Amino acid sequence: MKFGFAICCSFLMVFICSVTVVAAEPTLRPWAKNPWYWSYHGEPVLLLGGSDDDSLFQWPEKDLLAQLDRLVAAGGNLIRNTMSGRKDRGFEVFPFKHLHDGQYDLDQWNDEYWMRFERMLRETAKRRIIVQIEIWDPWDYTDMGDDHWQIHPYNPRNNINYTYKESGFAERYPEPAYHQKQPFFFTTPGQKNNLVVLPYQQRFVDKMLDYSLRYDHVLYCMDNETRGEEAWGRYWATYLKRRAERENRKIFVTEMWDDWDITAERHKQTFDHPALYDFVDVSQNNHRSGQTHWDQVLRVRDYLAGHPRPINTIKTYGAAGQRFGQDQDGIERFWRHLLAGVAAIRFHRPDAGLGLNDKAVGSIRGARKLESQIPLWTLEPANDLLPDRKPNHAYLSADKGRAFALYLPVGGRVRVDLSSANEPLVVRWIDISTGEWGSEHHVSGGGKVSLTSPGRGNWAAAITVRNPARADDTH
Repeated sequence: MKFGFAICCSFLMVFICSVTVVAAEPTLRPWAKNPWYWSYHGEPVLLLGGSDDDSLFQWPEKDLLAQLDRLVAAGGNLIRNTMSGRKDRGFEVFPFKHLHDGQYDLDQWNDEYWMRFERMLRETAKRRIIVQIEIWDPWDYTDMGDDHWQIHPYNPRNNINYTYKESGFAERYPEPAYHQKQPFFFTTPGQKNNLVVLPYQQRFVDKMLDYSLRYDHVLYCMDNETRGEEAWGRYWATYLKRRAERENRKIFVTEMWDDWDITAERHKQTFDHPALYDFVDVSQNNHRSGQTHWDQVLRVRDYLAGHPRPINTIKTYGAAGQRFGQDQDGIERFWRHLLAGVAAIRFHRPDAGLGLNDKAVGSIRGARKLESQIPLWTLEPANDLLPDRKPNHAYLSADKGRAFALYLPVGGRVRVDLSSANEPLVVRWIDISTGEWGSEHHVSGGGKVSLTSPGRGNWAAAITVRNPARADDTH
């Protein structure tokens, strides 16, 4: 009996260990067959999105659900979620308990904040929308433009937990966040080791992870466009990963640097550490335009080629009347990154981006139509196959001999070298303004072919052999 009981226990332990291993395997991860892209539940997935706010979890439930449903209807599956409580719309709340005297208690939670956060996670999970969380936004802790610091719970004037002297904080921070005058971002052991403030920061991150680690559709970015010390981001990336490991979970993290030149040395603080930073976010490339925008992201791809991993752009700038570019800039940036092999592309919120307006929806729908004909993870940038190309006139990505994806920012005529294709091909045009199909015609392979878009404006074309590869064909 004892022997039989021991065998049963052994089998039980093997079963438990097997279940544990399966549970630990992440369902959202860089795709094993092509780590430039993400996979979800074992299948490659292209992440496309747009939203009208960066903190959708703060929205009233009805408005949140309507935004998520509009995104899904367009073919989108990606949102950005900053953990901010700043009062951009008036209904936002902070994570800490607001006392009757107007002060905050950093030792107590505001249940409403965390209910909203959990609701966003639950509803995005239902819709298979990936969430890229940004934990800290340096602009939340300054008075530049808006008095965010004046109302923030971490400001000693607003809480019962510490004084200005104890925390090392000042009453005002009127300079831009990138001047790095705020001690909030110097608290870690490798920096000033602020033992008054750091425990509250840790407590906040742990509370966030209490919710987010229950879900399999979350990515983590430490900061929004930071110029801070490398030690800050590395501390929090390590902190998150260690917490996840303790719960037998694997998560994927990055840092977002502020330099608009994504080939600058500061970005290498992420690029050069693939063991810690599992993907990179080069959203600041979207301050570039035209040919430079394309060239820079390809330089990053070349730099990362030794350890390829997903490149995300969670903020695509460009909207009418803004210094970050016009509507056309936003559309062009989205499509150039798409053909350059970027894994995740989202239109930034208004007024710095198109958000989820009709133009953004048209681009997302159009990209999904292109993907329906060509599995984009099989392509490589191939502007060398455009023999008469002028800067910013046309962009091409190719799976030579099988499929070619073409983007024309202003329509018109272009020659494409189809010498690698020995079969007849079909050209299917996509009107990016609406996301609908345009005309279709056939061309011969084996040489250079002139193509003319059906109209002016932004057009894309899927050029494939007569029986095109399905979107899930990985050959």
